[in-house]
Order: sequence, then structure tokens, then C-alpha cells
Amino acid sequence: MRGRTPFAVLVVALLAGGLFGLLALNTALNEGSFELSRLQKQTTKATDEQQGLQHEIDRSSAPDALSKRAAELGMVPAGGMAFLDVPNGGKVIGTPGPAQDSPPVKRSGVEPWPTKGTPGAAPAAQPSPAAPAAPPAAPAAPSGAPSPAASSGDPVAQLNPVAPAQPQKSGGAAR
Repeated sequence: MRGRTPFAVLVVALLAGGLFGLLALNTALNEGSFELSRLQKQTTKATDEQQGLQHEIDRSSAPDALSKRAAELGMVPAGGMAFLDVPNGGKVIGTPGPAQDSPPVKRSGVEPWPTKGTPGAAPAAQPSPAAPAAPPAAPAAPSGAPSPAASSGDPVAQLNPVAPAQPQKSGGAAR
């Protein structure tokens, strides 16, 4: 019986070591599984956010949205366009023309900068009582005669006033 005891202890030790090894391996795999699950959720969230941003970019860069935003900024459609065909000796293709401006736009009654009467606004600087109140200045007109709307007294603002084309003195290209 004495010869079997070391063998039995060795077998029990190997079985216990194997069980602890399997337990450690199973724990490591489960930790990896939880990490994988967390990363998949994070990837799904990031993908959804990226798709939402791409949709917003696509919507904002659509021709009708660009046209609307350009009109809000006061831009007007281009006139006749011309292109330089550089590979063929700089030949001009098309006829250039000025952009056509739209009629003046009526001013809105909303002030661009809030005054003292507007809730949540910073207090406006008060003129001194000794100084007479000056009438509001009219917007500066471009070179040339004032627009008919400005001289008639109507509260209008003209967007992109077209000044007569001046010949350029320099030999550089116009921008």
C-alpha cells in the first residue's frame, strides 16, 4: 500500500492543477467576452453617430439646401459663366456676364442686437442728456448714385448692390 500513496497524491495533485487551470482559462475567456460585448456596443453607437452625421452632411449639401442658405446670406445666382480651356491654349469657352441682383429686401422689425427693453439683453449705453439725439445713419451706398429705395424714405436694404464695372489697371487676373 505504501507504493500506491505517492501515485495517488500525484494523480490528485494533477487533477486539482487541471481544474484550477480550467477555472483560470474560463475566467479569462469570460472577461474577454465581456470586453468584446462592451466594444461591440461602443462600435454600434459610434457607427450610428457617424451615420447620423453623414446624413446631416448629405442633407446640408443638397443643392436646394445650398441654394436656400446662399439666398439667406445674400448671394445671387451667377450670370453668364466662362471657362478657360487651359490644355487647348487658354481658349475661353462661354460668355461671362455679371450676376443679376434681386430687388431690395424690406428690413425686418427685429433688431440684430438687443437693446435695453429686450429681456435677457445687456444694458445699452445711454446717451448723455446734454447731447442731442442723432437720427440713425443710413447705410453707406456703393460708389455711384444712391439707390431709389434709399432716397424715397422706405425702410429697405439692398443686398449685393451692383456697381458699374471698373476696368482693371493691373495685368493680374480678377478674383
